[in-house]
Amino acid sequence: MIANKVQSEKTHNLCDRWPWCAEKKESMLSVFYRASTMHGWKVGSMILGSLVILAHGPDAAGHRNPASGRAFKDLLDAVVRIDVREISFERGAKRIVRGVGSGVIMSASGHVLTNAHVVSPKAEEVSVTLASLERVSAELIGWDHWTDLALLQLDLSEVDDRGLSFSRARFGDSCDLIAGQTVFAVGTPNGLTRTVTRGIISNTKRYFEGSDRIGGYETGYFNTWLQTDAAINPGNSGGPLVTEDGRVVGINTRGYLGANNLGFAVPSAIAERVMEQLTEHGEVVRSYIGVTPGPLQDLETFYNLESNRGMLVHNVDPGSPADNAGLRPGDIVLTIEGGRVDGRFPEQLPPIRHFLASFPVGVTVVLKIKRDERVQPIEVVTERLESRVGEQWVFQDWGLSVERVSRAVARERKLVSTDGVFVLGTQAAFPASEAGVRRGDIITKINREPIPSLQRLKDIYENYRTAPYKVFLEVQRSHQVSYFVLKP
Repeated sequence: MIANKVQSEKTHNLCDRWPWCAEKKESMLSVFYRASTMHGWKVGSMILGSLVILAHGPDAAGHRNPASGRAFKDLLDAVVRIDVREISFERGAKRIVRGVGSGVIMSASGHVLTNAHVVSPKAEEVSVTLASLERVSAELIGWDHWTDLALLQLDLSEVDDRGLSFSRARFGDSCDLIAGQTVFAVGTPNGLTRTVTRGIISNTKRYFEGSDRIGGYETGYFNTWLQTDAAINPGNSGGPLVTEDGRVVGINTRGYLGANNLGFAVPSAIAERVMEQLTEHGEVVRSYIGVTPGPLQDLETFYNLESNRGMLVHNVDPGSPADNAGLRPGDIVLTIEGGRVDGRFPEQLPPIRHFLASFPVGVTVVLKIKRDERVQPIEVVTERLESRVGEQWVFQDWGLSVERVSRAVARERKLVSTDGVFVLGTQAAFPASEAGVRRGDIITKINREPIPSLQRLKDIYENYRTAPYKVFLEVQRSHQVSYFVLKP
């Protein structure tokens, strides 16, 4: 009797905490007393606990199910499916590629945050499916392939005319995350909309060496990644990684090929800043000095350095500001504008690159470097950071797809200027292919006229279409000049 009395008091306390239990107090207690009388109070307690789980939905550990909370529901209602029709310039032809991804509405103005590899400037048509399953149009505000993030704007006039509504999500602080913390990935994996997977943060600062993952565009140079075992599959890209209170702490971006339970997200600390700049300017402007950093781990003794001091200059881009200032591979950067630098581990390199990129374009940055046993200052004037991928276009009558020569490509190939276009591909049986032009060539002149811009080549092409004629090309291939004739 004493045990039953104690358990009864516990049950009342439990019911006082949740309204749903208070409304069914008598029936719940009746089940408890009946089970306790027949099988003992421990069994009664277990049955009562099962009823609590069924009615309220706590997890296996007895915690409240976050999916039942208002904040989490608002988050779910803010997650969208994104369908994209995008142009592809390959093999001398213009093609339309369809893709599906995820996104999350992050403002009352209808701003949708997603991945750059989901929606890029090549997108011809973007549609967003809201939580209500209604589909509305959207347009790209801006993208930042360096962090694999893009920002869309819902067509609010369409939303208003159709009487639709949407929820917005809110950022959490990814800097507060710890390994083992529960998170949820929400999105459209393999086209299955409104899918939620659950896992934990398995690493808060996963490092990947920068790579060219988005159609040749660079990404992953300025941030580390959140690693999670919440399932992230194709189509999850651009969806949010959220905490139990429905806060967005990351934007899901990639999985690990050939592995299970390894997904990665851009931290909200990066995503929030990028979104602010895309909202205000439509782009993210960064500085560039032309240095590739390397970790110093295990090299301190060789360079006669104390631990946790300095950053190794792994590479210097030819013709870059760092090259012009006299920096060399093997130099050790000790300070940047007087601030001490610690690049011992790979995970410490993205923040250093981010710091260098945050300087205004055109300013002088003072680096203190160690070369051999001598310490000296070096002044570097920053340039604007540009992708090595230039604007792309296709000239269908020639069967030729090209890309504007970027500053990075000009430096790589030791070109005297950025004039000309880089050949992406040719289409079989069309004039460019028949003439012998091939991928990798750089067309520098057409009919003996230099090509200062892609627009100039477009103008020449329009004249050709009006009255086709033989076209004389001057091409640089493997540091040699070759000549080809396109016949109509």
